[in-house]
Amino acid sequence: MKVIQTIGNKALWRREKTLFLTSHLAPIACYGKVFQWVESFDKSECAVCFNTSELEEEVLKALLVCKVPTTLVVTERFSDTYNVQIKQALKEKRLLILVLQREENDGKGYIARLRNQWAIGQVQHIVCGYINPNGSIYGLLAGRNNITYIVDRKALKAAEKEPKPYRWTVAEDKRLLRMFYEDMGIHAIHKAINRPYSTIYRRIKALTMNDEVLKGRQFEDYVVSFFDLPHNEKLTLKEWRGDKTLAGVFPENNSGPDLVLEYDGHPFAIECKWRNHMPEDIEKELLPSDRQNYFQQYIKEHKMPIYLLLGIGGLPSEPDSLHFVPLSETISIDSLLGNNINTADDILKQLLPPQQKTNYILEQRALYANAYRPWSTEDDKQLAQLYNDGKTVTELMALFQRNHGGIRSRLRKLGLL
Repeated sequence: MKVIQTIGNKALWRREKTLFLTSHLAPIACYGKVFQWVESFDKSECAVCFNTSELEEEVLKALLVCKVPTTLVVTERFSDTYNVQIKQALKEKRLLILVLQREENDGKGYIARLRNQWAIGQVQHIVCGYINPNGSIYGLLAGRNNITYIVDRKALKAAEKEPKPYRWTVAEDKRLLRMFYEDMGIHAIHKAINRPYSTIYRRIKALTMNDEVLKGRQFEDYVVSFFDLPHNEKLTLKEWRGDKTLAGVFPENNSGPDLVLEYDGHPFAIECKWRNHMPEDIEKELLPSDRQNYFQQYIKEHKMPIYLLLGIGGLPSEPDSLHFVPLSETISIDSLLGNNINTADDILKQLLPPQQKTNYILEQRALYANAYRPWSTEDDKQLAQLYNDGKTVTELMALFQRNHGGIRSRLRKLGLL
């Protein structure tokens, strides 16, 4: 991994640094111990954290609210530009944001693991919340002696004890929502309202959105940031439909696809879906037949193509892989697996009209003689051999006379990326 962007106070990176690590599915019973560590943090040092899991997000908020000097590490891009606490911390020079990108010589492995590995090598101390003994973090920490475990696994057997539940008052709900939308985090709300973390967590979910809707919205946020709209003059976001419902009542315009965009004057729509794993049954697990029929009718009426953008694995805010297929065709598992994408350009090229697409291919072949030509079995063998021998993507581009996306997509198809 390499740092491609720094935002905020770079001097924080010269301080003694402590990295907070936790597995994704941390039980809420461990939150109390974790927040005790936040409140006792030595402010002459610097805390280092991520924000991809629920506990990591809450730890980041608690660090910022407690005014702890913090470095936030993200991958590819920083998108949470409207976070109230982040904006204040940047203004007060107590936050540094490092944006990482995968290097060509990083080899195989998920981005999250490479990010964790990079951060572990940059800090003097590591503090762990809940660590799943079967997870990837557990293996990365093996043999290290600079680790402190702040959550006793035995203690987690006894869940957080709650008093007999009593009704939330309107005043409590107002205070909770105000603090929630000010990005104060669950710990600050707990201190203000004096209710258990699990109770607050459930109340936030009840007052905002259910878990499935929340995951869907997180993935939509990721998709919008993936297109990097501010830096693409030809691409415009025309519509973004929210999932607003009340007691089973759905507004009619919610039936349409999630996003409507326009690329170089050509409108198109995207239906966004995220799943933990690749579905085995399209109709049961992804798009019911009546939904597919609706999209077919929508395409005819609006004279606009609709595409499915499916995120698989990881988190809704950071999926492991993306798959892009037109909904004008019959969707199958094979079509999803065969349409893996890595960049927004991989999508936008598919949207060009036939003549423009032909011109684009000719332009690419003027630069790379074999661009968009079929790969032979011998090519595949040679590519795999050279890549395993340590050749970089840039070197492979020159050897095979293919562009960057062509080399990377073939390496993925061969299971090497």
